[in-house]
Amino acid sequence: MEITLNWYLTLSAVLFTIGVLGVLFRSNVIVILMSVELMLNAVNLTLIALAQSMGDTAGQILVFFVMSVAAAEAAIGLAIVIAIFRNKLTVDINKINLFKY
Repeated sequence: MEITLNWYLTLSAVLFTIGVLGVLFRSNVIVILMSVELMLNAVNLTLIALAQSMGDTAGQILVFFVMSVAAAEAAIGLAIVIAIFRNKLTVDINKINLFKY
């Protein structure tokens, strides 16, 4: 039994939807960053599946750029979370009002 392109695209859509729901409905900054990473990995899965089905390597090369952006986003995001946690002692978005005062 061969796994077709539709299976990969469906899995990618499900992963992306889970990531979007995590960003929209969670209040923990760490979970939101993990949800963004999940969305980026869903896009990577789509790019790899389409590149494989078309026989083109351009999608696979683009995945390396997306992975670089994801790594930079994780490093910078975690650094910002640590800086906020040191000042506010929480990572709950509802309790962080940086722009209020």
